[in-house]
Amino acid sequence: MSAEDIDLVKLRREFHRCPELGLGEERTKARIKDFLQGLGIETHTGAGVVGVLRSGHGNRAIGLRAEMDALPIREQSRHGYPSENPGVMHACGHDGHMTMLLGAGRALAADPGFDGAVVFIFQPDEERGTGAKRMISEGVLERFPIDEVYAIHNLPGEPLGRVSTRPGLICSSESLFVLTLRCQGGHASMPQACGDAVTAGAEIVLALQTIVSRKLAPGSGAVVSVTDFRTDGQRNILPGTAVLKGEVRARGASDRDRIENYLRRITSSIAAAHDVSVSIDFTTEFIETVNAEEPVAAVARAAGRAGLDAVADRMPMSFSEDFAQFAAAVPGCLLLLGNGVEGAHGQPLHASDYDFNDDLLPLGTALWTELVRDRLPVQGPARA
Repeated sequence: MSAEDIDLVKLRREFHRCPELGLGEERTKARIKDFLQGLGIETHTGAGVVGVLRSGHGNRAIGLRAEMDALPIREQSRHGYPSENPGVMHACGHDGHMTMLLGAGRALAADPGFDGAVVFIFQPDEERGTGAKRMISEGVLERFPIDEVYAIHNLPGEPLGRVSTRPGLICSSESLFVLTLRCQGGHASMPQACGDAVTAGAEIVLALQTIVSRKLAPGSGAVVSVTDFRTDGQRNILPGTAVLKGEVRARGASDRDRIENYLRRITSSIAAAHDVSVSIDFTTEFIETVNAEEPVAAVARAAGRAGLDAVADRMPMSFSEDFAQFAAAVPGCLLLLGNGVEGAHGQPLHASDYDFNDDLLPLGTALWTELVRDRLPVQGPARA
């Protein structure tokens, strides 16, 4: 490992020790700003941080995005650089994503080898799906116009450095629902004299599972999950209120709309059968992430030049990504980068003992730099 790689390891572990939740990434933003400015890269701050590096006279520009936020998880790792912010942890690898992008900025500032502009986008609050929309609403795409946009996400359980992506859908949407049931509560020994929000809620939980199994085509990839069920009942007290919360994952807007329609019909019908009133809140936090064909092909070429294995036809992922907002605005590609299969590097994303693999830092940095040079080639003899 070179001295520069070791510096990146130190930086990644610094980010890991100092995680911040979405829209509170002030220390993280300051560190990124200082790093970029130290490289002589034009730097701007707002909801996130944007760095702009220009070389040559080309008019094309590409955006490279990394996320800054951490998760509300209490870390249980055994390494020597645990979170110093109790109950907050980089359990999704955003510490590594930031570091790889900063490493690419350093490499490109020292040896550009491209013609055009690279826009480094450091986004807040990816985990809750508000950061990209916030930056776009601030005018980031108008102030720093880009022709294409790219993002890397590490993937535990995949061989170290394996690049995988696909044209078209790469990540599902995420919608959240809250179902609030209300009725006249009463004595548990006399259910005939009152309502029962628990029984109605239990029927709804089971009935919602028929949406995917009976209302959508096999292989749709949709998921409906009830994740929380709370009431105001106590011993001998049938509750007057029950609140069910959950989420929906879908691979297309049409399936998402169908699921919402059936969820509303099923919930309303069961509630009516039990003389229970219901309010239904359904909001889509993340839209589907859709990759464009040419950016996907460019990623595969860059991976080869960086000496990495590449798979350009992987199956879509069921998780969601706020990068979808950028990819909906300009052609883009989200790619996955294997984090390794051993120990904490193979633990699932969002696990309390997950850790980003530092051996991935130079690989991701090399991939970014090769991608920039592929998309913003210097005019002259073709590169080998």
